[in-house]
Amino acid sequence: MSKVNSIVEHMLLAIQNGNLKSGQKLMSIRVAREYFNVSKNTMIDVYDRLVSLGHITARPGSGYYVSTLSKKQNKSSSTHIAEAVDAISLLREQLNQTYRVRVGDGRPPSSWMSQFDFDMRLKIPNDNKYGYGNPMGFEPLREAIAQNLIERSIQASADQVLLTYGANHAMDLIIKQFLSPGDTVFVDSPGYYPLFAKLKLYKIKMIGVRRGDTGPDTEDLEDKARLHRAKLFFTQTLGHNPTGGCASLAAQYQVLKLAEKYDFRVVENDAFADLLPPGMPRMAGLDQLDRILYIGTYSKTLSASFRVGYIAGKHALIDSLCNIKMLTVVTSSDYLERWLYSLIANGQYLKHLRRLRPVVEQAGAQALNNFSELGFHVPYQSEGTYYMWLELPARLDDIQVARKAAEEGIFLAPGTVFYPEKKLSQKPALRINVAYANDQDFLAFLRKLR
Repeated sequence: MSKVNSIVEHMLLAIQNGNLKSGQKLMSIRVAREYFNVSKNTMIDVYDRLVSLGHITARPGSGYYVSTLSKKQNKSSSTHIAEAVDAISLLREQLNQTYRVRVGDGRPPSSWMSQFDFDMRLKIPNDNKYGYGNPMGFEPLREAIAQNLIERSIQASADQVLLTYGANHAMDLIIKQFLSPGDTVFVDSPGYYPLFAKLKLYKIKMIGVRRGDTGPDTEDLEDKARLHRAKLFFTQTLGHNPTGGCASLAAQYQVLKLAEKYDFRVVENDAFADLLPPGMPRMAGLDQLDRILYIGTYSKTLSASFRVGYIAGKHALIDSLCNIKMLTVVTSSDYLERWLYSLIANGQYLKHLRRLRPVVEQAGAQALNNFSELGFHVPYQSEGTYYMWLELPARLDDIQVARKAAEEGIFLAPGTVFYPEKKLSQKPALRINVAYANDQDFLAFLRKLR
């Protein structure tokens, strides 16, 4: 991270936490450059950027002051966070990051990613600079992904891989391909809440399948498959969102048997694949893309705004999905795909993963230890992901807990949001992002809940 960016983040945090108050005069450029031990030009760039963002104002002949707008923004955001208890509002708060303590966030802090500065330079042939690019996606990247799939025991060629704008775009294409209003699908319960909102938007009926500590409850899946003629089962085998758990080989095998018996396809979302050992079993590896559509993404390991993902499947099905992609968005970003390929080809991406994995593991282990000392139960074994599922005392309401936390400037994701339907038997819980789980303010908040 550059010195300018580092100081800007430091000052923004001070403003958001109230250490720098609305209307307060800031250090002069001369004093500030000495305080941060940087050049005068660096400090000018910092103040110029904060002025451009609206967080400070310049008063000629007087100096720089914290903008009164910053305080108003924080106040209104607090109200919004307190109401972030459904899929849309929770997603909106994650996109409009406001508070430092973001235990309910779906992504890691920028510090986890900015530890490794990627080379953004990219040479693109003139013939490709102003065109759309291949609708299937940049071919060398598809070839690299196909090779990664082979390492995960999934036999696929480059023409069985369709590049997308991330995992959510991949799910959109699959929904458009297979489903019509009124159709039924199975989903994990608890499961991926943006998918639930998406299915509601398309007027698709969702049937939740209980998620246990070894993956989907296959007895529950069969009971529901007998009653409902579902076309798809959306699930996350490994690194499950929100629990962090992984499905056992036996559970995966049983899901595939039921998919064949009751004639539905399985959409396997493997968002955390690059943080997990390639040898871990996946349904796509057992099934070899017969009934499985396999989704991957780079947004979890690079940046949430880095929208590159993919779908792997049978040739004919990938061709059909590519047609839908062309009709809806024409093609994906050739620039982003070329840049990602360059990171993979020159070894930068692998180096980044080698540094990121132990950071995730260490944060998760520390969080698990802290929760245990506080007497809280984590029912799922979280492996290689950003998430844990923290059960709350039965007397509590997780939505009320999230609202109470918001009053203290802590953003939480109540477990209720991650269920396709509300049932009295559901235990109150929180989805925890391990990157923020060890924050002292959050741990102090948990102590008060015991």
